[in-house]
Amino acid sequence: MRTLILFFLFLAARLQAQDISGTWQGALDISGIKLRVVLHIKHTEDDYTATMDSPDQGAKGIPVASVAFASPVLKLEAPAIGARYEGRLKADTVIAGTLFQNGAELPLELVKQAAGAGDTSDERPQEPQPPFPYHIEEVSVSNRDAGITLAGTLTRPLGGGPFPAVVLISGSGAQNRDEELFGHKPFWVIADYLTRHGYAVLRCDDRGVGASTGNFAAATTADFASDASAAVDFLRSAAAIDPGGIGLLGHSEGGMAAAMVAGTRSDIAFLVLLASPGVPLDSLLMTQTRMIGAASGLSPAQLSANARLNRQLYDLVIGEDNPDVLDSKLEGFLSSSLQAAINDSTITADEATAAVNRQKAQINTPWMRYFLRFDPAKYLSRVTCPVLALNGDKDLQVAAQENLAGIAAALQAAGNDEITIKVLPGLNHLFQESRTGLPSEYGTINQTISPAVLQAIAEWLDQYVRKTQV
Repeated sequence: MRTLILFFLFLAARLQAQDISGTWQGALDISGIKLRVVLHIKHTEDDYTATMDSPDQGAKGIPVASVAFASPVLKLEAPAIGARYEGRLKADTVIAGTLFQNGAELPLELVKQAAGAGDTSDERPQEPQPPFPYHIEEVSVSNRDAGITLAGTLTRPLGGGPFPAVVLISGSGAQNRDEELFGHKPFWVIADYLTRHGYAVLRCDDRGVGASTGNFAAATTADFASDASAAVDFLRSAAAIDPGGIGLLGHSEGGMAAAMVAGTRSDIAFLVLLASPGVPLDSLLMTQTRMIGAASGLSPAQLSANARLNRQLYDLVIGEDNPDVLDSKLEGFLSSSLQAAINDSTITADEATAAVNRQKAQINTPWMRYFLRFDPAKYLSRVTCPVLALNGDKDLQVAAQENLAGIAAALQAAGNDEITIKVLPGLNHLFQESRTGLPSEYGTINQTISPAVLQAIAEWLDQYVRKTQV
């Protein structure tokens, strides 16, 4: 959010500052992914109050603890999300400034919306609507080993059961139980579809998200696997659930967590992997960056330069266990990488320092250090239950061919011959029917998930899960 330049009116020889109350909207650009931010400002008798929305992440009404506006500077504090904002009013309808969050400094321009234009919802025709022909129960899942409680929703077909059940495991980032992102709720759509087809479905807010306790920022994929395992334990003792028919469905990083659980527990009935990694994660990120860069129009020279820098960066992280030492090494490497840009005045020294701090905050985290060292084959090679693995051929984040091949090879090493692998044409990482596959396109598509994916999952479950109950 950027600062507000006040528009002045001289009335009766008195200077009056413009009222900045209203709805302001902009977008953060995070590695090519646009995340909308909406600021709702209200004028009180003596001051302003505000709340924030992040509609693409399913967060609304985020409290803003303080709003300080002294023409032309606006300052906001939102401790609930560890964020603050400093901006300057450029025009009566534009704020230009910076959002500071967890060490990152993200430029953000906000534009004032016309009266009545504050609704940030998008058309999502697949979002389930009542009445629902099944039971919906709000549940609490205890992960005793971690000392946390996960808040979730269990949907269950009508009748006495027992019913086979699916635990949904979300992808990277702080996700609620619907895996809500870019205004879409794919896990809600999947849960509704599968429950209507005779399966109980449990989906939970990530630890530290929504109503779940715990610290998301300190968590790694291993912690998310622990949470998924706790969800399995919950279902094994739940009413009307078949304890021998419980399986896992993981999307993206959620597939990694699912493989970890299925590779270490003998009571997992099946595994559904949606756009799940099948190659070492440092290799996956190298390919992901190249594919997104190429689709975004970067030149071969730019792609090559990015690849060299990223490879060196990843090697630094993989090769250093001590976070403090890694911080120092990252400082030196990133500063050196930006020196040429400073010398030719492409960026200023202050901008370079801010960029270095932002990169360090994003890279030197428990999650990233664990993620870059992860090899899915370590766990997939222990999975012996039936597995369905799907990818879209326009997935630019988890390349379909090489990752599905890696999944198949690892499962075959386990002697697993109940493997179904499918590449679905025209679908992106979220399994939407897409034009480019670019992340920037996700929020612009009304479809949440292709019906072909829902059908493929249900038909496979009927074949591999129902037969075990006969």
